[in-house]
Amino acid sequence: MPIQRRGVGFVFQHYALFRHMTVRDNIAFGLKVRKLPRAEVRARVDELLDLVQLRGYAARYPAQLSGGQRQRVALARALAPRPKVLLLDEPFGALDTQVRDELRTWLRRLHDEVHVTSLFVTHDQQEAFEVADQVVVLNHGRVEQMRPPQELYEHPASPFVTGFLSAVNVLRGRSASGQAVLGAGIHVPTDIDEHGVPVAVYVRPHDLDLTYERNGTPAWPGRVVRVLPLGALVRLDVELSDGTDLRVELSRDRYAELEPRIGASLYVAPRDLKVFRDQPRPA
Repeated sequence: MPIQRRGVGFVFQHYALFRHMTVRDNIAFGLKVRKLPRAEVRARVDELLDLVQLRGYAARYPAQLSGGQRQRVALARALAPRPKVLLLDEPFGALDTQVRDELRTWLRRLHDEVHVTSLFVTHDQQEAFEVADQVVVLNHGRVEQMRPPQELYEHPASPFVTGFLSAVNVLRGRSASGQAVLGAGIHVPTDIDEHGVPVAVYVRPHDLDLTYERNGTPAWPGRVVRVLPLGALVRLDVELSDGTDLRVELSRDRYAELEPRIGASLYVAPRDLKVFRDQPRPA
């Protein structure tokens, strides 16, 4: 099928705007290819300039725009022919963090207005969670899982999905009578009934808490080996009694309440764990 009849709009990572054309002419390109009446083209371009908030930039050339403005022009150009599907290939990959954050919010609002089915390709998990209604996680071209963002985060179906969505600690051991045994004194409930099966337990740093007493809850003894403030969070590297290293993230308030120092002995209490059969690791 000829490109112009496929009904797919495409937004490139690096804009791919025509440098010799103005903003208005870039947006109008797909409409002119279809040989639409001039009045219809002008009206559609004016509509899109307002939609992407670039009405005052219509006569400028791409070199006179910021990266965020260029990407909005590229999006308007893709939307101009009213595509059935919009494909965005890492559209914010070339932008700095602040501009990316602003454009993600803007794109989500825009999508709610234009109601075009969009496929947004990204390696940025936060980006996917902010803009998507459904997230599809691919691993070497194979679909690992597809669910709404929060459901995917809370119920990952595989070790790959669990590790891809956020930073995780991985503890390895074997199954025994409905427990995952991860070392001296470390046991975790599991649905794996078989005995002696290699297992991997995944726990996110913010799903770990620190206490100075066991308090009757499952907890692992360890000591603090590093403290690193990270703005709203404080990251602690903790070594368990069996030598396992864990990364723990606490809120500033929780850290101030505990005040754990390097070398302090304490307990690590997990709030949420994901247990999977362990996969062979590459040599």
